[in-house]
Amino acid sequence: MDAFSQRRVGERARRLSFGQLGCVGRHTITGLLCATGRQDRDWSGEYRVFSKDRWEVEDVFAPILGGVLDLLPHGAAVVMPLDDTSVHKTGRKIPGAGYKRDPLSPKFHTNLIWAQRFLQVSVMLPAGQVPGPARAIPVRFEHVPALPKPKKSAPPEEWKAYRKQQRVQNLSTHAAQTIQGLRQELNERHDACDRRLIAVGDGSYTNQTVIKKLPSQTTYIGRIRKDARLFYPPRPGDQAPVGTTRRYGLPAPTPDELSRDDQMSWQEVAVFGAGQSHCFRVKTLAPVLWKKAGPGYRLRLLVVAPVGYRLRKGSRLLFRQPAYLICTDPDLPLDLFLQAALWRWDIEVNHRDEKQIIGVGEAQLWSPLSVARQPALAVASYAILLLAGERVFQGQQIRGALPLPKWQHKDPQQRMSTQELLRQLRSEVWRYAIDHGQVDSDHFVTAPENVTKSSESPWSPVPSWLYAASG
Repeated sequence: MDAFSQRRVGERARRLSFGQLGCVGRHTITGLLCATGRQDRDWSGEYRVFSKDRWEVEDVFAPILGGVLDLLPHGAAVVMPLDDTSVHKTGRKIPGAGYKRDPLSPKFHTNLIWAQRFLQVSVMLPAGQVPGPARAIPVRFEHVPALPKPKKSAPPEEWKAYRKQQRVQNLSTHAAQTIQGLRQELNERHDACDRRLIAVGDGSYTNQTVIKKLPSQTTYIGRIRKDARLFYPPRPGDQAPVGTTRRYGLPAPTPDELSRDDQMSWQEVAVFGAGQSHCFRVKTLAPVLWKKAGPGYRLRLLVVAPVGYRLRKGSRLLFRQPAYLICTDPDLPLDLFLQAALWRWDIEVNHRDEKQIIGVGEAQLWSPLSVARQPALAVASYAILLLAGERVFQGQQIRGALPLPKWQHKDPQQRMSTQELLRQLRSEVWRYAIDHGQVDSDHFVTAPENVTKSSESPWSPVPSWLYAASG
């Protein structure tokens, strides 16, 4: 409630948040209203929550970050994967929408989709000791639209200004600013100011824009090209007696050359991935310099050998391509280095759940503020659900009050899925509504409500069931 300017606005946002989790049809604003039993009341206030009311997305996610920090072990590093995602849209006049590359298109043919682009940042919450399993809790979901491109017939001055602005407003710059903002937020908390922040990104964020703008007590881990040119730090003997001071030493092997070097032995590192512990074979080289990062950052290069897998039981053993990673902290332990890189995949699980289960992007909005705020509130609702599930079920041998289907795996050590958490939440809220006999009346309210503190259930049972049956 502290994120909103008025209590009634916070109550409306709370109802919409519950409706986002309880809606079983399309997650439009009208769908959220029907899921919460508000279809017979004035709905203009719910639309104003996103289009006119004063509140910031960062303030909504601030309690979520605090809740994750409370569950982290004392002194543990904050592992923060980040990635961008595209949300499909159909309206041609939606602010920020444009043609984006479809990540699901085949390698031999790139497809385009009409979508919005968002940058998401999550924080990993380990289930026990590190290395081990962890769950990604979203703490940022920001709209990052691309700059509108001038027409081909535009004057050269307009194209020059566009290219200049493009170097300032891009995805990497926004990611660097987000990392700085989260580092500042950690510094303002007395229980997190000493924690190291480890940002993990893919190859698109491993560039000079992100690395050169890293704040203090922050480490970056990312993928690097296999043919990247690396150098050793300069030695006193490498300096010429006359002339400029060399900032880079002798050339170091590229990541691909390091993986093929038979004189460099493989090491074994045991980390958690794909539901179980694996023993990975790695090669490392540190410290090295990369001209993209500059001479001020001494990096550690890590080459991860591919792990064998089978398409089905009894089939032949297959291998993928090796992974090439760099880290801006050469002293970071190898197990934490590799574990943080593997944890980054869980943000892809967040993207899948947000789009397919929570319904992010299904709301039909055209206001410049609404197109950024409504998906952010939906992701915040999803993050609160995950955080509540970790608080209740972490370390316990139970999987909620609802029995699982016979065909579903019943491993007590496996974490609860998003669908299980949603079923548990709906059962608890509907049970509360049934026990208290709360049913909304069929009147249309045009005046604002005067109730300052309400004990009503966020869902009304009868309209919710009817809406669920018709969905």
